[in-house]
Amino acid sequence: MTQHDRLTHVDAQGAARMVDVADKDVTVRSARASGRCVTTPEVVALLRGEGVPKGDALAVARIAGIQAAKRTPDLVPLCHPIAIHGVTVDLEVVDDGVTIEARVRTADRTGVEMEALTCVAAAGLTLVDMVKAVDRGAHLTDLRVEEKSGGRSGTWTRG
Repeated sequence: MTQHDRLTHVDAQGAARMVDVADKDVTVRSARASGRCVTTPEVVALLRGEGVPKGDALAVARIAGIQAAKRTPDLVPLCHPIAIHGVTVDLEVVDDGVTIEARVRTADRTGVEMEALTCVAAAGLTLVDMVKAVDRGAHLTDLRVEEKSGGRSGTWTRG
């Protein structure tokens, strides 16, 4: 059984563990994740126009995403605390809601896929919070890693 055939965050006895990355090389690593906040045409019109009652939902979501990427190890128990060197959050209002895309970069011993996912999730949750007064049914969907690069496993892109 190779490393890719087993769960790396579980030891031989099945107990959760934090993977030891001390011997890994420091390399530039990046990840891109995406997701969507699905909402009503009324909310879409507000986002494209005068804004929702709570304020600038897109700006607040962008900041929430950046903040969450930096705090990922506090939220996901087995993630390593790493130096985040760059985060971008792109939000696009589309006919059925908002598409969210995050890019995260570091130069460290482990990847930033979880930071990119956490960024998108927090941005999306913030959007739901910002629009819930107008649309209680707003929800998140399609949260996923689109690509990652760096480290021993190299580049991976969703097919």
